[in-house]
Amino acid sequence: MNGTLNLLVGVAMGLNLLALGSGRLPAVIRAMSVQGVVLGVMPLLMEHQFDWLVALVALATVAVKGFVIPGLLRRAMRTANIERENEPFIGFVPSLLLGAGGTIAAVALARALPLLPEHAGTLLVPGSLASVLTGFVLLIGRAKAISQVCGYLILENGIYLFGLLLIHATPLLVEAGILLDLTVGVFVIGIIVDRIQRAFDSLDTRKLTVLRE
Repeated sequence: MNGTLNLLVGVAMGLNLLALGSGRLPAVIRAMSVQGVVLGVMPLLMEHQFDWLVALVALATVAVKGFVIPGLLRRAMRTANIERENEPFIGFVPSLLLGAGGTIAAVALARALPLLPEHAGTLLVPGSLASVLTGFVLLIGRAKAISQVCGYLILENGIYLFGLLLIHATPLLVEAGILLDLTVGVFVIGIIVDRIQRAFDSLDTRKLTVLRE
């Protein structure tokens, strides 16, 4: 079971690097959505027997992170008529190097942590830390609001991944809470993105610096 779980976490970590190295917004949204689907099925693999509550939360996670939110982002992208991140605050190559270095550091740090034996053989902790770092880099290093929303979602995926460590102690309490926060947060961000588009006819957040009282 750990082998399959580690494979999925490895795929999620690879998608982090894909999001960091791509300047095309559809590719970033696709990486984020596939990562959401991959993380959504993990609770099913970690349960020793079928639980309808686990299956329900897993289905909701896959639906919201894999289809609903990416669909809303694609719609916003088409409305704004933008497809690329042309002038990021942090270049794509430096972002990719930061992500790769952070992933290696996360693996090294996880080995030094006093984890339970059942978690010591998994990539849950390094995958979580790497995803949180990726989210921060996208939030800080990108200028387009849609890219920053994707960074926020990947950061949330990292927190969700870390919450899977507690799945047996507090079954899906953390995951359900994160999913609720994520849904509310994306609706708020969607309103903000729409206001930016209406006010500046662009989703470049650097234009917000011209605001004056």
